Amino acid sequence: MLIRSLTELAGSRYEVDWGNGTSVRLLTATDNMGFTVCHTVVRAGTSSLLEYRSHLEACFCLSGSGEITDDAGNSHRITPGVLYALDRHDRHELRADPDGDMTLLSVFNPPLRGTERHTLHREKASSY
Repeated sequence: MLIRSLTELAGSRYEVDWGNGTSVRLLTATDNMGFTVCHTVVRAGTSSLLEYRSHLEACFCLSGSGEITDDAGNSHRITPGVLYALDRHDRHELRADPDGDMTLLSVFNPPLRGTERHTLHREKASSY
């Protein structure tokens, strides 16, 4: 059985500043669970163009709010209790509202190593 806390991972190599927020990788590939679980914070007022070419991702909003927009221009509000899943390696823009951070529980398959970081650009999607 694995037991982990945000407190114990604070400041470790598994607490990653990914560019527009932080991600604490609670489970990684070395745990042999077949998926990664992250506590992800998207900083207030930020916008990130992302595309996971090697991973599928699902995110469940715990607090805060924002929006996700796909390549076709379809936008969806993200608020506490809403899940979005990038089931086709979807290129997307993730935005947190300006009035506060958005906190997500993120799950990746296949699992992350745990130290991946984004390189954010306005026109080119960051990927890993």
